[in-house]
Amino acid sequence: MPRKKKEQVKSGLTRRDFIKKTGMAGAALGAAAVVPSFAKKSFAAKGRDYILIGRPNPTSGPMAPFGEPTPWVDEKAVEAINKRGGIYIKEAGKKLPVKMKIVDTESSDTKAAEVATRLILKDKVDLMIVLHGPPVVNPVAAMCERNEVPCIAGDNPVEAWLTGGPYKWTYHSFWTVDKLTDLFIDMWDINADKTNKTVGCLFPNDADGKEWSRIFADKLPKKGYKFIDTGRFPFGQPDYTAFISMLKKNKVDILTGVLITPDWATAWRQCHQQGYIPKIATIGKAILFPSSVGAIGGELPQGLTTEIWWSPHHPFKSSLTGQTPKELCDQWTKETGKQWVAAVGAKHYAWERAYDALVRAESLEKTKLREAIAKTDMKTAIFADHVKYNKENWSETPLVGGQWVKGKKWPWELEIISNNQNPNIPLTGEMVFPLPK
Repeated sequence: MPRKKKEQVKSGLTRRDFIKKTGMAGAALGAAAVVPSFAKKSFAAKGRDYILIGRPNPTSGPMAPFGEPTPWVDEKAVEAINKRGGIYIKEAGKKLPVKMKIVDTESSDTKAAEVATRLILKDKVDLMIVLHGPPVVNPVAAMCERNEVPCIAGDNPVEAWLTGGPYKWTYHSFWTVDKLTDLFIDMWDINADKTNKTVGCLFPNDADGKEWSRIFADKLPKKGYKFIDTGRFPFGQPDYTAFISMLKKNKVDILTGVLITPDWATAWRQCHQQGYIPKIATIGKAILFPSSVGAIGGELPQGLTTEIWWSPHHPFKSSLTGQTPKELCDQWTKETGKQWVAAVGAKHYAWERAYDALVRAESLEKTKLREAIAKTDMKTAIFADHVKYNKENWSETPLVGGQWVKGKKWPWELEIISNNQNPNIPLTGEMVFPLPK
């Protein structure tokens, strides 16, 4: 299949529509629409003396900040597993070492489907681990469902992930937009008496944007907030003037959204250029990482608020290495010279779940491995403490609220300012209000 000159992140689709749209991914490999029998056998590559795990990752493109800690985290996890001699597999009659294959999805849903298909049919992976938002997770999960390959997923809001369901082979763990909405309201309530409680949004036309807008429109009025929906827009939107005019017209004091970093940087700069500066700006996805915040430029990141799904302050411990979040973050900083990012914890957590399931399965037969994943009941995990999937194949993870401020060690540092939902995760700062003009 000829490659497009420029691939973009695209909107979320149901699995049926997505497979119909990208069915050429399998054809590009010369594979039949029906999965060949050899792909379903317990040892896809007969005689192979290792366990192969597929790792589609947004190494490039607008989702690259999410994929940055790969392969560092993955290599550390594999090293920890193999130091134990690997994982015992009955079919082999011995412990087998773990290997992984990382492939760049280029932050494109079409590319993600293509690389997932290659990992399944050409490389014959035993298990897939996929993270980082609808443009990566949803198409990879769709290919795993189609080809009946066990898949462990994460770092994708549950509601956006569910648009691709129902699932039989994919098991997901992350937070829900329902709980995230409550978290955002918790942060806004800190200064509720100082705002007009009017919330405006910047939601793109993707799975995240559609689900977030639906849930926000339902929940905010019930919590005493007025919700102004400015409408959807495509990725790469160059001009937000119409949206900003609507926000100004409705005297919106609180701005929210779920954008990719380049789009938020464009929108926020234009807000300032056009004289619109809300009292609070709480943005999902776009400002999770220091590199993303730094890309906005100048003093514009000061006071921006967002969700925190993992930090050095989380009071959990790894079931794989015994490390605390702080110890893992310190190791990351020491070896890479970079500031901690939540994606480090998300990746490590996915490997914890994979290792736990493989150890209990003692098998690479696809159905047995899937059944082991389904029965996951981990009491300790670095990201969520306890993991147990429900009937829809997902498990919820905790959230706290954060705000970017000028740092002491780093240019910008993310402080925990709201922990009402999870008081066991400590606060590290107080909210800066209002946003600087």
